[in-house]
Amino acid sequence: MENSQLVADVGQLSEGLGQLPEPMAEPAFIVVSGLPGTGKSYFCTKLAEKLPFAILESDVLRKTLFPSPSYSLEESARLFQACHLLVERLLKKGIPLILDATNLSERYRQRLYNIADRLNAKLILVRVEAPAEVVRQRLEARQDDDSPHNKSDADWEIYQKMKTSVDKISRNHYAVDTSRDITPVLDKVVRAVRR
Repeated sequence: MENSQLVADVGQLSEGLGQLPEPMAEPAFIVVSGLPGTGKSYFCTKLAEKLPFAILESDVLRKTLFPSPSYSLEESARLFQACHLLVERLLKKGIPLILDATNLSERYRQRLYNIADRLNAKLILVRVEAPAEVVRQRLEARQDDDSPHNKSDADWEIYQKMKTSVDKISRNHYAVDTSRDITPVLDKVVRAVRR
């Protein structure tokens, strides 16, 4: 049973999505996981240049619902409950999706697996990583960057805290190190979508 708060949240998130790609008979659902600063959003942006997919970026969606986010457990629970329902609704309409979120816990990823399995969507998993020193430099540079492209509030301290909660992805997935050439993995994902 969907409560009125959840329905309102999903409506608010939907409004902020802008132009959606053309529906497909069998939409793919690409789930991108990784710690802050590893280059998830960069990878998703490059992927969307090759595939006409909608990107659901958790940092953007959070600020749509919570303009001054607290990152509390309650806030995150509300955000991801709305994200999951939004994913389900879009996939049901045939909209191909890229979900850009940390997705560090297998327990939370399981919910995404269940949605894909239930809707018979082609699920493609990507783990994004980068060497710790590269991540540290990126996060420090991000703290000084007040451009609208910088959507994350995560810093090095948050990265270190979150690093302890990374679960291994139990299903087959692609791994990409964004400190290197990402083209081979982009090409593999594109091929997997078109297969």
